[in-house]
Amino acid sequence: MTGVSLPTARPLARGGRLRRPPLHALPTALILWLPAVLVVTLVLLPTLYLALRALGAGALIEEVLLRTRTLRILGNTLWLVITVTVTSAVVAVPLAWLTARTDLPLRRLWAVLIALPLVVPSYVGAYLFVAALGPRGMVQHWLERWFAVERLPEIYGFPGALLVLTLLSYPYLFLSVRAALLRMDPSLEEASRSLGYGPWATFRRVMLPQLRPALASGGLLIALYTLRDFGAVSIMRYNTFTRAIYVQYQSSFNRAGAAMLALILVLISLGVLALEMQTRTRARYHRTNASVSRPARPVRLGRWRWPALFLCGLIVGLALILPAGVLGYWLVRGLQVGERLEPLWSAARNSILAAGSAAIVTLFAALPIAVLSARRPGRWSHLLEQLTYTGFALPGIAVALA
Repeated sequence: MTGVSLPTARPLARGGRLRRPPLHALPTALILWLPAVLVVTLVLLPTLYLALRALGAGALIEEVLLRTRTLRILGNTLWLVITVTVTSAVVAVPLAWLTARTDLPLRRLWAVLIALPLVVPSYVGAYLFVAALGPRGMVQHWLERWFAVERLPEIYGFPGALLVLTLLSYPYLFLSVRAALLRMDPSLEEASRSLGYGPWATFRRVMLPQLRPALASGGLLIALYTLRDFGAVSIMRYNTFTRAIYVQYQSSFNRAGAAMLALILVLISLGVLALEMQTRTRARYHRTNASVSRPARPVRLGRWRWPALFLCGLIVGLALILPAGVLGYWLVRGLQVGERLEPLWSAARNSILAAGSAAIVTLFAALPIAVLSARRPGRWSHLLEQLTYTGFALPGIAVALA
């Protein structure tokens, strides 16, 4: 039967007994499992520290957890996580489809530009957006000169946090969905169309189930990114747990309250991980022949080419060109008034050294967990993979102090 794989019988030793695995296979398992367990242990250390500090608070636990301010911050955090994740999906999925499955002009260039906002730190992006789009920002000054606009609407609060975090985090979903679209076998879509289903029905019945793992993994990263963000919510003056933790650490000698707030973040991240596991489909798609998969034929946009280019340009303009333009404007103004660039070289060198070293260490730390998850799937390897995400939800100040 084509497309069906039969289980391979295990070799038998003399006397009908099962042959044990060779000794050289045991070090391979140790090389993978020991570093993976060590990495997960290091990731969980801040959480264990926070748990010990919180348990030592005594009666303060109930006071902190049940007060109205904590519940309000919890609602703010969950609402921001949900809206940023959904809005990022609305932005990322059409862009991924346009750059992977259509004849969009310069689609490879667009794919690179659309993913570049990942390099912008959230606090830098938020500050630049306030400087450009704030009530008395650069755009308002230009509008006042030409159209007598005295003040723009407030960007602070939830709208500003939603805008900044969406524009800086949607590439997580864009990259995962685009990769899934490029790997997808077009024969399934063609079979659906030959059975009389239209484009939307084909997307809902055939493409969406195959994109569900990519949507779940990208949405997980965006949700955790939003949970741990401190820079954007602080500059936008929107109270979430990260901002409350920072205030608690700075204003109180007893840091048990901040530890309890950080533990709530960990619990929320565990809930996000559980939701991501439930969202992933268990369906598997098998091909019925052994031929090499062919690329999908690009969809001709026709008259929709110009709206598609406008959408790509709008997102790139807001997420990349606008912050870069503000930085360039300030750079020129600084050089005009006599500012010098030499003092910045030391900071740039330190940033490159820290980023490069962290990237190398992270690569070696992630390799054993990634290999176990991909090559030795099972309950324990999947648990190790999921536990590594919990540290991503903690704000940097909590991790550093722990």
